[in-house]
Amino acid sequence: MTIKQPVAVLGGGSFGTALANLIAANGCPVLLWMRDPAQAAAIRETGKNPRYLKDIQLKPGITATSDLVPVLEQCGLIFVALPSMALRAVLAPHSAQLAGKMLVSTTKGIEADTFMLMSQILEEVAPDARIGVLSGPNLAREIADHALTATVIASEHEALCRQVQQVLHGETFRVYASNDRFGVELGGALKNVYAIIAGMAAAMGMGENTKSMLITRALAEMTRFAVKMGANPMTFLGLSGVGDLIVTCTSPKSRNYQVGFALGQGVALEQAVEQLGEVAEGVNTLRVLKQKAADMGVYMPLVAGLYAILFDGYPLDRIIGGLMSGEPKTDIDFISPEGFTG
Repeated sequence: MTIKQPVAVLGGGSFGTALANLIAANGCPVLLWMRDPAQAAAIRETGKNPRYLKDIQLKPGITATSDLVPVLEQCGLIFVALPSMALRAVLAPHSAQLAGKMLVSTTKGIEADTFMLMSQILEEVAPDARIGVLSGPNLAREIADHALTATVIASEHEALCRQVQQVLHGETFRVYASNDRFGVELGGALKNVYAIIAGMAAAMGMGENTKSMLITRALAEMTRFAVKMGANPMTFLGLSGVGDLIVTCTSPKSRNYQVGFALGQGVALEQAVEQLGEVAEGVNTLRVLKQKAADMGVYMPLVAGLYAILFDGYPLDRIIGGLMSGEPKTDIDFISPEGFTG
């Protein structure tokens, strides 16, 4: 495959780095933007990211830079791999340059003040751009190590989906398409909260039955919320739903799982996040999700319980005990004529 126009990746973290390497391996030139000039210079000089995935040799087709304007000018397809708290601030000043571009969010988070998903922020910042979301069980470390991986590109624009499939699809990375952008993105954002719970349960030595119960009740809970927000429940049976939830809730490579594991060992929240050295989006998402669920009247006992653990000092075993003492109703919300309340 020969593509003359470079593809942009905004964000020099683990996922941005892995994504850039994947695109370059497919023969596409990549402009990898990051805020720190020193980090960009180190990549240009050594061919390695000095902060994330430090041992991975980057492809020669990657050009690291801290100058955003020429990146946006040269690229028609732009992958946005910025932390949720930084995305708006970075891109808002460049709204005019984003017109007509294809913008693909890879950030699995929710903006605190507005409860907007990243693609919604992109729509607001760049109303004339075509928007997509890339999400799935995609641990950056494994992508970088060429583990067999699949993901979902979701957009109402078929041309965007085809272009993303063209630049990403390879021997070890498969890209499926969806038109449920909202559901795909919600799955990616919500599962981070439950990964924290799963990490705590693992650290405390809870059984495999317990872990399985937590993951499946998490899937029911996040699907219930997403459907209330307008998503298709069937989306959560795919890669961006249950697939992403499983890997995030079972892998020590997951950032949110790592934070939960540290919490389960008795480490304070601030220290656990500091030890990670990267953004754990689940902590930020939890803060706004609990209130949003309450405002919408959506029953989310795991979210409420984790919030009580992190911010009110409740123990995990008490939360799980509360889950067990609730009145059992139906297993799956959407096959019950009476709905689900427990």
